[in-house]
Amino acid sequence: MKKLMTGNEAIARGAYEAGVKFASAYPGTPSTEILENVAMYKGDIVAEWATNEKVALEAVIGGSIAGARTMASMKHVGINVAADPLFTFAYTGVNGGMVLISADEPGMHSSQNEQDNRNYAKFAKIALFEPATSQEAKDMLKEAFEISEKYDTPVLYRVTTRLCHSKGIVDCTDRVEVGIKDYVKNPQKNLTVPAHARILRNSVEERLQKLADYSNNTDLNTYEINDKKIGIVASGMCHTYAKEVFGENASYMKLGFTNPMPMEKIKEFASKVDKIYVIEENDPFIEDQMKCAGINCIGKDVLPISGEMTPDVIREAIFGKTNDTIEYNKDLVVPRPPGLCAGCPHRGFFYELGKRKNIMVTGDIGCYTLGFAPPYNAMDTVVCMGASLSTGHGAQKVFNMKEDNEMRVVGVLGDSTFFHTGINSLLDVVYNNGNSISVILDNRITGMTGHQQNPGTGYTLQGDVTNEVDIENLVKACGVKNIRNIDPNNLKEVKETLDWAFGLDEPSVIITRWPCVLKKFSKQDITEFNNPFTSKCEVEHESCVGCKICMKTGCPAISFDKEEKVVNIDKNQCVGCGVCSQVCPKEAITNSATSKGVN
Repeated sequence: MKKLMTGNEAIARGAYEAGVKFASAYPGTPSTEILENVAMYKGDIVAEWATNEKVALEAVIGGSIAGARTMASMKHVGINVAADPLFTFAYTGVNGGMVLISADEPGMHSSQNEQDNRNYAKFAKIALFEPATSQEAKDMLKEAFEISEKYDTPVLYRVTTRLCHSKGIVDCTDRVEVGIKDYVKNPQKNLTVPAHARILRNSVEERLQKLADYSNNTDLNTYEINDKKIGIVASGMCHTYAKEVFGENASYMKLGFTNPMPMEKIKEFASKVDKIYVIEENDPFIEDQMKCAGINCIGKDVLPISGEMTPDVIREAIFGKTNDTIEYNKDLVVPRPPGLCAGCPHRGFFYELGKRKNIMVTGDIGCYTLGFAPPYNAMDTVVCMGASLSTGHGAQKVFNMKEDNEMRVVGVLGDSTFFHTGINSLLDVVYNNGNSISVILDNRITGMTGHQQNPGTGYTLQGDVTNEVDIENLVKACGVKNIRNIDPNNLKEVKETLDWAFGLDEPSVIITRWPCVLKKFSKQDITEFNNPFTSKCEVEHESCVGCKICMKTGCPAISFDKEEKVVNIDKNQCVGCGVCSQVCPKEAITNSATSKGVN
């Protein structure tokens, strides 16, 4: 059976065919759709969203020790969160096979950094796979589970954005059921006190020697000889890019298993060609090892150190030109930066927060990061998931050291990010007697990555009703005494609540609670929020004076007619949140939400 699949869909299919029993993940582009597709095999695979990547990996480690084939998936920065259990599990090895998917993102399309997670495999001394097509994404995953169990190793399975989201024909086969292995108590293997870990440390090196033999003999690492003047060494999508550029005018060493590196086979290939280019995205992972082995090659001295290694990038770097394209006037292209959706519940909060003076806003990872942009200009820092509250705490402590300090710090993060690692940060604020202001933007879903469930939504990934964590009660349990739960579309309430928080000299938490405008509402949402987003805002042009104050809310549904000198509201985008009607000084915008209160 053949199907057209993205790389992420193919990985999920590979997990199904390989007999995986349990999978866990935290959503993050470009990895999100892996577990969403695994979840479709309900009945064969238990798939769960974890609260963060570390928890996801720890859960599948437990499943592996118990005897099942398990899999975790996450974006590249998620591995940073999960590194602690990863490095220890590299010592203990597996019972049931365990594969960790790292979805790297050269080019940073939706990420705060551009790191090369192949280094994690070398650092942790575990096996590394790099598929290049959707078909390989499925087939090599099945091989990865075999290698995991044969060599008693966790496997890092590295893919990139282009493979995750590009489609290809995949030949699918039936699922092969793999029984759950017996669990046998073995503290010497699974309990890493120093006395046990010292012994396990030596076994890691022995395993690497065996994996090196496999790497030099597996068909996952192959070469083809065409024109001998140029040889290309590449792994993953870079092999596909190189083929498009050079065609039959080069010979190719295609690497699919890259830790340990198949150096003997690479040397064999190198002896057959005149000049070698190493084409890889981000770090010179292959290039450096080849040069250390005495192989003369050209890599990052010619090719870019960052960004995607697309065919045009390769052509420009090596040949000094790109393919001919259609000429057009670039000045006519209108920039389209990302912005908050019409009706986004974060808009009203950032509109009010952005007007405050003498503040520092420490932000986090999510849609609300767009609060940094005009017209709000209401965010100053972003570090990583969950860092907003702890970063804000540290900044406030330093500001407080200054005489006559007027600076206040507001830490802002979303509901899913709060569950991810924000709880720890809030505990730090409370425990250390901080006085920063913490804001949890609860839009009832994990919004930025495409509406995944989280502990606060009341549903699991596979659609089962579950216990809904009450954020306010959780915040109370952390020791916070000053808590307010507000409607972020009510600007009067937002302003009054900010005034209240700025007037305190101890920890406070503001919870803005309103569902994401794009969310598929649950029955609870419809009941609690009185069936939100069912009205529209309208402009009474006779009253509009063209002051453009409503446009300062940043709503994409609002535009200004230069000829008529009035604003218009696009009814196809407007959902009637009422923020614009509250800021209009002439009350020229009407909506049922206007009664929330004029600011």
